[in-house]
Amino acid sequence: MANFDILEDLKWRGAINQETDEEGLRKYLNEHDDLALYCGTDPTGDSLHIGHLIPFMILKRFQLAGYHPVIVIGGGTGTIGDPSGRKSERTLLDAEKLHQNEVALTKQMEKLFGTENFQIVNNAEWLDKLTLIDFLRDYGKHFQVNNMLNKDVVASRLENGISFTEFSYQILQAIDFNELNKNYGVQMQIGGSDQWGNITAGIDLIHKLQGSDRQVFGLTIPLMLKADGTKFGKSAGGAVWLDPEKTSPYEFYQFWINQDDRDVVKYLKYFTFLSHEEIDALAEATKKEPWKRAAQKKLAEEVTKFVHGEDGLKEAQMITDALFSGDIKNLSVKQIEEGLKSAPAAEADSSVKNIVDFLVETKVEDSKRQAREDIKNGAIYINGDREQSVDFDIDPDKAFDGKYVIVRKGKRKYTLVTIK
Repeated sequence: MANFDILEDLKWRGAINQETDEEGLRKYLNEHDDLALYCGTDPTGDSLHIGHLIPFMILKRFQLAGYHPVIVIGGGTGTIGDPSGRKSERTLLDAEKLHQNEVALTKQMEKLFGTENFQIVNNAEWLDKLTLIDFLRDYGKHFQVNNMLNKDVVASRLENGISFTEFSYQILQAIDFNELNKNYGVQMQIGGSDQWGNITAGIDLIHKLQGSDRQVFGLTIPLMLKADGTKFGKSAGGAVWLDPEKTSPYEFYQFWINQDDRDVVKYLKYFTFLSHEEIDALAEATKKEPWKRAAQKKLAEEVTKFVHGEDGLKEAQMITDALFSGDIKNLSVKQIEEGLKSAPAAEADSSVKNIVDFLVETKVEDSKRQAREDIKNGAIYINGDREQSVDFDIDPDKAFDGKYVIVRKGKRKYTLVTIK
């Protein structure tokens, strides 16, 4: 049995939006240590992003508390697509692309959850076997259309229209919960706040098919908004992905370390497994010494380590430290590309060129006069070395495999010059 009150912990973290039966769930947890719970994701893409990560963090907390998490990869429902959060019909994917996405998401989940006390299933295992007649006779008759129309996710789409395909999604998700409860011993489903209607539909179906005394529960997580009221999960470059090929560990780390003081404690509660005492101490440090950004550093460290492992964290920290200090000479070409992906960019040919001409041609400096002044004042660094001679010649072949020349002006104003 769990050593602490997981529900109270989730409340403290602000991670509970709605529960179907809080009293019943609490009683079940006090009397049993075998709770199995699930969260699902459809393979509509080949990677999750950090917005998707929120309910899976809750699932991970239950795993760490000794309970049994199950993840459903929606190989069946993914052929249709959840209408939740959408204003128009989803573009349907072909079978080959869906399968590629299933494989990619399965690997991501295995990395996050390990192999102990954890299970991944694919709802195609049972949904693919359903005939249309079975679907209508065994399940469709248990759903009232007027109730389905009142579900928030459907009601929000009625003005612009919703196809029968997406309208029926909630039935398929309810079938999932019933199947998992009957054959996998799963008693609870968790999801984002937009999944409440689908979760309650599943509980209703289980009670109709297996008896009203069947103990099943639902829990949703609040929609996460930033302090400025915008939706959490985006960076200036778009979504922040868990796939290191889409968002490098360095970019991932930078996303977290740059969070607003007003949001950082909330994110520590949601996205880390630090204790209440540790988070309270970081909250106090943010109030007293916000310029040290201790909470942001710890947040970036913990989440990057969880998603990308120790190696990913070390890589991100090494690039961060090198760019902050200016000691970039030991970075690889790949690390330079990751670290300066968002820096101002320029191009130059491979010829050896005087530093003054080079700075003006790459638009690091507006004029030769300003270039000479900054060079003499020690404000210009080439590939990590300060250059104070206006007669210095830049040879692109001398660093970074001849692919780049890195110019730094002042403390941390980098320009990535690509050699053509």
